[in-house]
Amino acid sequence: MPSPRLAVRAVIVEDGRLLLVNAFADPASTLWCAPGGGAEAHASLPENLMREVHEETGLEISMGAPCLVNEFHEPERGFHQVEVFFRCRLVGGALRDDWRDPEGVVSRRRWVTRQEMAALRVKPDSLGDVAFALGMGYDPLERLVSP
Repeated sequence: MPSPRLAVRAVIVEDGRLLLVNAFADPASTLWCAPGGGAEAHASLPENLMREVHEETGLEISMGAPCLVNEFHEPERGFHQVEVFFRCRLVGGALRDDWRDPEGVVSRRRWVTRQEMAALRVKPDSLGDVAFALGMGYDPLERLVSP
């Protein structure tokens, strides 16, 4: 049985708005998530997160404390991913429409208020509560959803 995949994600709140990216490469997908992705072996979690955020958004960040641990799983496929979310702040760059994710997954990025987020499909379920309430959260074994 394969080990769970480890991923890192950034919770970036600026001026009361959270940064979200599209969760799937399919342009028809309405699912949003925090920027980040799979951790590569032999690189620290901060190195992985800074790389992933830059690839997906063109932004440079500094990393703060962990704020959420989430587990996605799909037992039928044998998929299990553990995501560690960190509070981050911007230190450089700006969102640009012409930015291209080298992996071709993220094509949309947006800043959302808590109210705007409530009208979107966002995973994990607790992201808004953690991002805007400044607490710590844990979502155990949330089912993976389709695009």
